[in-house]
Amino acid sequence: MNATPMHRPVLVVDFGAQYAQLIARRVREAGVYSELVPHTITAAEVKEMNPLAIVMSGGPSSVYEEGAPQFDADVFELGVPMLGICYGFQVMAHSLGGTVGNTGDREYGGVEATLVGDGGAILLGQPASQNVWMSHGDAVQQAPEGFEVYASTSVTPVAAFGSAERGLYGVQWHPEVKHSDHGQRVLENFLHNVAGIPADWTAGNVIAEQIEAIRAQVGNARVISALSGGVDSAVSTALVHKAIGDQLTAVFVDHGLLRKGEREQVERDYVASTGVRLITVDAADTFLGHLAGVTDPEEKRKIIGREFIRSFEQVQRDLVAEAAASGESVKFLVQGTLYPDVVESGGGSGTANIKSHHNVGGLPEDLDFELIEPLRALFKDEVRAIGRELGIPEAIVGRQPFPGPGLGIRIVGEVTRERLDILREADAIARAELTAAGLDNSIWQCPVVLLADVRSVGVQGDGRTYGHPIVLRPVSSEDAMTADWTRVPYEVLARISNQITNQVPEVNRVVLDVTSKPPGTIEWE
Repeated sequence: MNATPMHRPVLVVDFGAQYAQLIARRVREAGVYSELVPHTITAAEVKEMNPLAIVMSGGPSSVYEEGAPQFDADVFELGVPMLGICYGFQVMAHSLGGTVGNTGDREYGGVEATLVGDGGAILLGQPASQNVWMSHGDAVQQAPEGFEVYASTSVTPVAAFGSAERGLYGVQWHPEVKHSDHGQRVLENFLHNVAGIPADWTAGNVIAEQIEAIRAQVGNARVISALSGGVDSAVSTALVHKAIGDQLTAVFVDHGLLRKGEREQVERDYVASTGVRLITVDAADTFLGHLAGVTDPEEKRKIIGREFIRSFEQVQRDLVAEAAASGESVKFLVQGTLYPDVVESGGGSGTANIKSHHNVGGLPEDLDFELIEPLRALFKDEVRAIGRELGIPEAIVGRQPFPGPGLGIRIVGEVTRERLDILREADAIARAELTAAGLDNSIWQCPVVLLADVRSVGVQGDGRTYGHPIVLRPVSSEDAMTADWTRVPYEVLARISNQITNQVPEVNRVVLDVTSKPPGTIEWE
């Protein structure tokens, strides 16, 4: 199921910008549905999509260089309101007869921009002087004929322009980043004032639309959902259950690699809040048996993925047989695919290219089901908002991302029951302290890693110890594509270290990973 909303979209044209997804998210934060499209989109394709407006992203190229990303100039003649940002601003100027060139003056980082006149429709109501975030070497030297200049900087005389008659506007800076003081206001002015789009992209509206779409797709058939306890599967399962009730059965595979209290959280709190029918598969012994003696990270992943499939397929056979006995059929599988997954796998042409690590355990491709993907058009923050609207407990909907293979890839070395118990306790302490310090919203994820094959000398009580080191990996990120280590206050780190070394006897050292991504990944394995 390609769960596209019933809203007409605002198209965000991607010219290779690192911030293209962020622009799409900022548009949605303004209450307007957006979709990313490549710069190769044609005017005919745009016309077929019938967008309410178009935003053109930045990019690293020069518009006049050979091989630079091109754009179908006929799009400017469709009468659709358009906003160009950075490279998109220069593409608009270049395509419509303006002049773009390299003046030798570059602007990177915070720059003071000054409005010309009232700033036009996109800068209306903003301060005459404001801090904006620039990243460009080229500049628009002359606006196209019929365009008014709305802002300038000390080195860029045309930093914003527009044609009210044609509904075409542009800014040289990046309004989508928080460093631009009034950036979101620029986008909202364009979307609401110029394009006249209402702010009706809300969690409540999305839920209502998806319930209608799911009911139309499913009819009277039975549905299975693979529930991991993570945010995506929890919200997608709850949304489908709200649409079809007891036609849905959720399957939760306990592979023994979960964090402390997660099984109980799913079986008690999640079921109580949603009313979903849940089948739990207790497969810890099976998983740990197959992982015995294995230390290679990729081999661990393959084993965990394979055994998950086997566990799920057994339940699948049982549910199909149960339905058949009642004259019913099981036709659908719920999957918590998100919009970034679709974009990263090729733009949403289908589900076959969705990366396996985005699926719950990497479900087999030959399962004879039609997919229901009610979150396919959403970003993670939107998924959390919908989860809260559906009444899912905050402990689940506010969770940090957690890998499908679980703690199996947070133990560097062989995975054993004893080592899992050690890591569970250390992880629970770290999470509790971060929550108590009010840091959950500022940290994207904090993997806690056990270096199982490493021993370090320590002193505990009156004797020397040879315990394991624990690694804390707190990171901040917008979308996990890039990340930086989070500067957790020293006093919080000290409490975490003291609590772990005092309460987990096998651990005598806690260390902090201060590597960004790239070069490091978020997870260690």
